[in-house]
Amino acid sequence: MLKLTLEAIELVDAIARSGSFAGASEQLHKVPSTISYAVGKLEEQLGFALFTRNGPRVALTPAGQELIREGRWLLAAARQLESRMRQVATGFESEVRLMHDSLIPTEAFNQDICAFEDLQCGTRLRIASEAMTGTWEALREGRADLIVAAGEGPAGGGYKAVAVGSLAFAFCVTATHPLARLQRPLTRADLLEHTAVVVGDGARSLADRTVGLLSGQRRITVPNMQAKIAAQAAGLGHGFVPRACVRVELETGVLVELPVEEPRPDETFWLAWRPEHVGEALKWWSQRLNRPLLPGILPY
Repeated sequence: MLKLTLEAIELVDAIARSGSFAGASEQLHKVPSTISYAVGKLEEQLGFALFTRNGPRVALTPAGQELIREGRWLLAAARQLESRMRQVATGFESEVRLMHDSLIPTEAFNQDICAFEDLQCGTRLRIASEAMTGTWEALREGRADLIVAAGEGPAGGGYKAVAVGSLAFAFCVTATHPLARLQRPLTRADLLEHTAVVVGDGARSLADRTVGLLSGQRRITVPNMQAKIAAQAAGLGHGFVPRACVRVELETGVLVELPVEEPRPDETFWLAWRPEHVGEALKWWSQRLNRPLLPGILPY
């Protein structure tokens, strides 16, 4: 009997992605002690270690890295097989995975989720978010079936994409920031003298995408746009933010918009999916979200 099951690979994958047993327990909805016991039992059965332990943090051993490299393909193949079997039987997939840009709060899709649940089709819905290129990467690597993503997709294609809106950006700082005292359009040299706040790209294998960041720029990297706005409102740095997301901050004077010689162009958002093996659930979602989403979907 095989010692390595799909459930075991999924467990190791969850730990590798989160970097800890505690993180995997949240992802898999199990208590940390259960995760720790399952890993110990698996390593005992295999006869070698999959992780090195350093307090609460863990890292893959070379054997664990090899398991993940091959195991993720097996997981993806198993999910696709399960989905195709259910699709053959009912027309609906076993699961649909929606990935949206971290700029958009998940609750913005609540009405769509309610409408989908009313179908009672039996398809599980999994929703997640990534920053910038990380969303496109999830579609390319098969970790998402449908995405709402910012910016152009990666080279190579293989997906269908429709524009679902755009956002205008404003360069903002606090009223007490040194740049606010210049009283003229800001140059590249002006910006290089001060710290920028940037959103970290969630891509793992695709090249990181940086927007509005100058070479050699001092920076503070934060996980999402909400954190970026909060950091700039606290006076920690400067940067471009979606004007639709900072209306209140601009109206109350928490932030001020400054003119720049090189403004950031509007950002287009895309609804994208792979056209092969489109079941009824993915078809429903691609039709449902094929409408002007931004900026109206943002609750600001």
